[in-house]
Amino acid sequence: MSNGGGKPNPWIVAVVATIPAFMEVLDTTIVNVALPYIAGSLAVSRDNATWSLTTYLVANGIVLTISSAISRRVGRKRYFLISIIGFTVSSLACGVSTNFGEILLFRALQGLFGGGLQPMQQQIILDVFPPEKRQQAFAITAVATIIAPVVGPLLGGYLTDNYSWHWIFLINVPIGVLSVFTVLHYVETAPNEEEQRRTAPRFDYWGVLFISLALGCMEVGADRGEDYDWLGSNFIRVMAVLSLIGYVFGTAYLLYTKNPVVNLRVFKDRNFALSWFSIAMMGFVLYASAVILPQFAQSSLGYNAFLAGLVLAPGAFVLCLLIPLVGQVLNVVPVKYVISAGGVALAASLYYSMNLVPDTDFYHLVLFRSAQTAALALLFVPISSAAYSTVPKELNEDAAALFSMSRNVYGGVGISISTALVTDHLQIRQAHLVGHLDTVNQPYNVLLQQIQQAIVATGQTMEQAVLQAPNQVFLMLQSQAATLAYNDVFLITALLSLAIAVAGLLMSNVKPSASGGAG
Repeated sequence: MSNGGGKPNPWIVAVVATIPAFMEVLDTTIVNVALPYIAGSLAVSRDNATWSLTTYLVANGIVLTISSAISRRVGRKRYFLISIIGFTVSSLACGVSTNFGEILLFRALQGLFGGGLQPMQQQIILDVFPPEKRQQAFAITAVATIIAPVVGPLLGGYLTDNYSWHWIFLINVPIGVLSVFTVLHYVETAPNEEEQRRTAPRFDYWGVLFISLALGCMEVGADRGEDYDWLGSNFIRVMAVLSLIGYVFGTAYLLYTKNPVVNLRVFKDRNFALSWFSIAMMGFVLYASAVILPQFAQSSLGYNAFLAGLVLAPGAFVLCLLIPLVGQVLNVVPVKYVISAGGVALAASLYYSMNLVPDTDFYHLVLFRSAQTAALALLFVPISSAAYSTVPKELNEDAAALFSMSRNVYGGVGISISTALVTDHLQIRQAHLVGHLDTVNQPYNVLLQQIQQAIVATGQTMEQAVLQAPNQVFLMLQSQAATLAYNDVFLITALLSLAIAVAGLLMSNVKPSASGGAG
């Protein structure tokens, strides 16, 4: 349990800190498959039910960014415990909610309290592990970051299909209670915690306002854009303008104010800036691919929620096998080259996933997802190691907050944008294919005749066959258009993944063990 000096074993501390972070990341995707059930149970539309996801993501993204400022004033361990308790209680409240208003309120509280879990997990690992051992330690955090979004749809599908949607929230309660006791026992108070609390400057409310505008309005705009016709809607235009104001004025304010709520000067570190961008892109692709593949299985192949989630499960197993091997590779190959190779591998796996067809079997769906997660194994640990390799120790807290924020916020945006792209490309593909349904097109006439003959063979009259055949063709067209739309989205995410490869090559070659800070 402890090292020779009486301190808790750092590996146990890492696991203890990761469990609540895993629980929080899980809640980002577990709700997706339950939205139809929530809508039906609480008598609201599917469109309105989506707000339960939006409110969580907005509140979570804002708190992720300012978590370092809160921890300096409250104390890291105390803030971690408050976040776990608050997240657990709000999960219980979500599980026993009886109307949609309660769900929205408690989901927002879940996001607010959950926002402190990942940055505190990162800070704890940065404190208890020396730089040369962080690569192995970040392999544990990968469980929360990469495997949780994969397990979410599977677990959510199982619980909603076999029990009820309430259990996707109630399952957090025993885990949260266990986490409180383990954190109390194993996680130590940071040595400089009391000094930080005494010397903490006045809280930067203006900074919080700008961050809320930038991230909150961006998240709402991205999440609701498809339903509100994007910039054709006054609501989305207002969200876009407010988010732009938050980003522009917020960046200027946070860079030049004396005691900002989060110190953006950490971006002067080239490795951190490029790692921040890389983890944002990885989060975007990770969450997007974790949603659209089960979505294809449900909408085009008729899978239920659990079976669609099961498509992702073998990929999680592949990830668990590969992450320790990647840790060994990092001892030999410079981090920047591993990240670059990971970006190329992810792009290749997503390009390979473009082989979807209207009757794709379960085996190939699993194969596509396993290829994607194998590539993700080359990214998370190396990016995390590179991010903190040259950051000064005094900026660790701000770096952890910004790093966690980029992954979660842009991961949430990835879910919204990828879903919208599927809808848009479905319309584009369908409009293109409909042009071929013309009686002057000989292949169309041949197909009609074949379908008519098949209908007649079932015992129906030729008149009935003539009436039904065009409808059958159109159903086939819709299925093919949907498949092509999903393939288009995989191509777009593949191209985005190449940006990670470029960012990796631009990083410096400094090894974590040689870091001048972050110890």
